[in-house]
Amino acid sequence: DELLKVADTLRDRGTVLFDAGSIDDRLREQDCRANVIHVAPTRSMLADGLAQYLVWKRWKRWLLVVGSHDKDKLYADALRRAAARFGAKIVQERTFEDTGGARRTDSGVTLIQHQMPVFTQEAPAYDVLVAADESEVFASYLPYRTWDPRPVAGSAGLVPTSWDASHDQWGAIQIQNRFVKLNSRHMTAMDMQAWTAARMIGEATSRTNSNDPKTVFSFIKGKDFSVAAFKGQRLTLRDWNLQLRQPILLSDGRMVVSVSPQEGFLHQYSELDTLGVDRPETKCKLQ
Repeated sequence: DELLKVADTLRDRGTVLFDAGSIDDRLREQDCRANVIHVAPTRSMLADGLAQYLVWKRWKRWLLVVGSHDKDKLYADALRRAAARFGAKIVQERTFEDTGGARRTDSGVTLIQHQMPVFTQEAPAYDVLVAADESEVFASYLPYRTWDPRPVAGSAGLVPTSWDASHDQWGAIQIQNRFVKLNSRHMTAMDMQAWTAARMIGEATSRTNSNDPKTVFSFIKGKDFSVAAFKGQRLTLRDWNLQLRQPILLSDGRMVVSVSPQEGFLHQYSELDTLGVDRPETKCKLQ
């Protein structure tokens, strides 16, 4: 809501905003704005990136566990959409209610060790537990504690993200090392999204040899624009909703396990458009 308010306030001034943080699909769909470029991936892009890998692995039967907060439910919506899109089946859904309290204090580890197996028992046969927990309430407690010995993905275990500190392919180790040297910490997805936004502006400015905002903005939206971001292929902008096309990394917290789009998921224009809302599906009418 704050982003929309700012975008509408500044529209008549010709100001262009770069969204480096929000993953809400509605900002690219029914609430899209013609002066907002989205560098952060959407929930649907993240969910599709994860779903492609799970389906490629033939882990098509999912137990979906959803948190009780609004953003958990939005992520769950994206995961349901991804399952239907790529041929996975959600065999059962369960809700983990956030009742507050500190499970990690006192004998918290013992409580968790008993709580999570009980919470996940008696489920229909499934290949992978997929957690929707953007609020970070329960998902991190699931790996190695499920009743059945199954992998965990989504908000814990195998996590889809735009960037991970362990990513070292396609020259990424160079920017990772530079970032650590400058900031004495590892680079997060938010850091990379902000860097990419600045890189897009610099790339368009140098390619057009202009610092005129309208000229730069028009070039970024055009077919000749692309930007390198250490992800193995050029990133471009979707002209129907101003979302940056980008691969999705799948990380277990120690290494990048895979990168989506996966082999075999084809598209008539760009395989990156198999991630998220495609042109024929969009509800966006830029204004």
